[in-house]
Amino acid sequence: MINRVLIRTKVVQNLYSYMLTRPECTLAKALKDLNTCLDKTYELYHYLMRLPVELTHIQEVRIDEARNKYLPTEEELNPNMKFVNNRLVEALASNEQLQQFAQDHTVTWNDDPIFERLMLDKVIKSDLYNEYMAEEEDSMTADSLLWQQLIKQVILPDENMADAIEQRSLFWTEDDMELVGQFVCKTFRRIAEGEEDVILPMYKDEEDSEFAKELFSATVTMMPESNALIDELLQDSRWDKDRIVLMDRIIMCAAIAELRSFDKIPTAVTLNEYIELAKNFSTPASGKFVNGILNNAVKQLRKQGLVVKP
Repeated sequence: MINRVLIRTKVVQNLYSYMLTRPECTLAKALKDLNTCLDKTYELYHYLMRLPVELTHIQEVRIDEARNKYLPTEEELNPNMKFVNNRLVEALASNEQLQQFAQDHTVTWNDDPIFERLMLDKVIKSDLYNEYMAEEEDSMTADSLLWQQLIKQVILPDENMADAIEQRSLFWTEDDMELVGQFVCKTFRRIAEGEEDVILPMYKDEEDSEFAKELFSATVTMMPESNALIDELLQDSRWDKDRIVLMDRIIMCAAIAELRSFDKIPTAVTLNEYIELAKNFSTPASGKFVNGILNNAVKQLRKQGLVVKP
């Protein structure tokens, strides 16, 4: 689930924190913090998949209470059970892998009942919910699609969700929610398609699991050389090196370290990824600036024989 796009993002974010807290923060501590950050990202994936199960349970309790109250209405006696019988939610609730992770890491929203009630009310008042309840189609595909749409259009954009996430972990951001939400929806689609082993692993393989640590360490080790190269390139540009923001420097240093240290990653992939990071996490002009400097850096590194890959 944690792919290299996400890893690069977390490496850059943690490098920024590391640079601001040196020398109090050692490299060993920074690497430990990075690992915790990535672990928490995978935990967020499980939290988001747990939410449909717990919201559905609350709605089921509400229906049961309404049915058993004094003088229930006809609608309360014969409620539409389509939402609480959602097949995707049943599959999530019965998945042993999800159950084990939730037990081991105490993944639950039940400790925040106010948030759960607010979120369930938002879901039930949404057009997506009302259209789903009125739709004649009754299938796993429709059940999965409902929760994919609710995650993307109702739950993740909600300010209560942002507050709840922020209170649970300092490592989680709104950007994390959007990206992890995509993986959650991918998992929901896999469940609907009947795939086996639907829960995405934390990393695709061992190589990816080591990528973050190796990239972070390489960036820190090569930072004096990388900064010297950047300053040299700045002399031939219209940019004033004293006005370059710290985040731009970190992004470029990480890109140069990746260019030099990971022969299997094509040059174009590295450039594109870090230019996008500059656009997303730095100033409005950073994308264009980082693009220009990194392209010139590649030419210089090739002349020096430090980058030989395509």
